[in-house]
Amino acid sequence: MTWILAYAAAGAFVGFLAGLLGIGGGMTLVPVLSALYSAQALASDHIVHMALATAMASVMFTSSSSVFAHHRMGAVDWSVFRRMSPGMVVGALGSTLASGWLPQRVLALSFAVIVYAGATQMLLNRKPAPGRTLPGPGPMFGIGLAIGMICGLVSAGGAFLTVPFMLFCGVSMHRAIGTGAAVGIPVAVVGTVGYVVAGLSAPGLPDYTLGFVYLPALAVVVAVSVLLAPVGARLAHRMPVLTLKRVFALLLFLLATKMAVTYW
Repeated sequence: MTWILAYAAAGAFVGFLAGLLGIGGGMTLVPVLSALYSAQALASDHIVHMALATAMASVMFTSSSSVFAHHRMGAVDWSVFRRMSPGMVVGALGSTLASGWLPQRVLALSFAVIVYAGATQMLLNRKPAPGRTLPGPGPMFGIGLAIGMICGLVSAGGAFLTVPFMLFCGVSMHRAIGTGAAVGIPVAVVGTVGYVVAGLSAPGLPDYTLGFVYLPALAVVVAVSVLLAPVGARLAHRMPVLTLKRVFALLLFLLATKMAVTYW
């Protein structure tokens, strides 16, 4: 029961953030799941793999709930979604398939470095130049490919990178948040497939895993997070998002630091 409550608390936290900031919640969830799996003594050689995989799987559900709420408010630009998603899907699938061959220390430190970079970008909050617009199909695919590869390594839907990118290109704040949540869905789907395939032959995994995805944690996290994501989405349209993004960036710094220190 203690572990169920811990997973439920984690689900409430990431679900609220998913709606509030358009993120899938994976980056926030990875250090929390790593700590819980370690405390439960689950597959010590694959704790980070399992945390990344379970967090990525949860993004499918939290992002979907968040997108539905943002779409009802007219804050999802589906034309941007169609241009950015293909590259992100290819990149995420490639990096997650490769995860099974990487030691968890490498994954953990890669996670920390990438999250530091994303949090720094949030804090800087650079403004777009007047008249700046999104690039054409070719550059959009290349940018999406790079973001997708990073998403696979940190189990994120990509909003921590796609939202700043869209803001830099002149997309409004609320539409960038809603669209960032939308592009996270296909990334999470193929990323989860990659982690499942990568973990099918991994030795020493606990019961109730699908590849690297730990199903008990996923079920509880998702059940709670989908209830909180619409709440966060509604609040996002009523509060100063810039302030909230800075708070979230500081939180990411703390989580990434904990991950780096644990697996250094």
